[in-house]
Amino acid sequence: MIEVLVEGAAPAGPAHPGDAGIDLTAVEAVRLDPGERATVGTGLKIALPTGHLAFVLPRSGLAAKHGITIVNAPGTIDAGYRGEIRVTLLNTDAREPYDVAVGDRIAQLVVLPVPAVRFVAVEALPGSHRGSAGFGSTGVRHQREVG
Repeated sequence: MIEVLVEGAAPAGPAHPGDAGIDLTAVEAVRLDPGERATVGTGLKIALPTGHLAFVLPRSGLAAKHGITIVNAPGTIDAGYRGEIRVTLLNTDAREPYDVAVGDRIAQLVVLPVPAVRFVAVEALPGSHRGSAGFGSTGVRHQREVG
């Protein structure tokens, strides 16, 4: 159970049984010109239980149909945050503006449990199959070293 304080339309919960995301709706109208971003209020404040976080994620339909995404996706909401959930939308369409109306579904909220994390300094890390191969290394065929 998550306590909510609503200053607009209450979130309805998942659209379909088994859905992970809950739609967030705009409580203000905004016009996004091509390449423009704006932070849009949802009128929703939540009290997450300790040991949980919420991610604010883009809606796939807005992205596919209109090029609307979230600048800092996923936006992270920590359990201690009590302010309004606001969503920074970006219009990636090069030609068409996009109008957000009050009540439009603009993002999804996904709540997840998170373990408590404690960093411990060590002299070396254990090995792994991937090792230190970083960004862009997946799917790249590496030549085997001959020794």
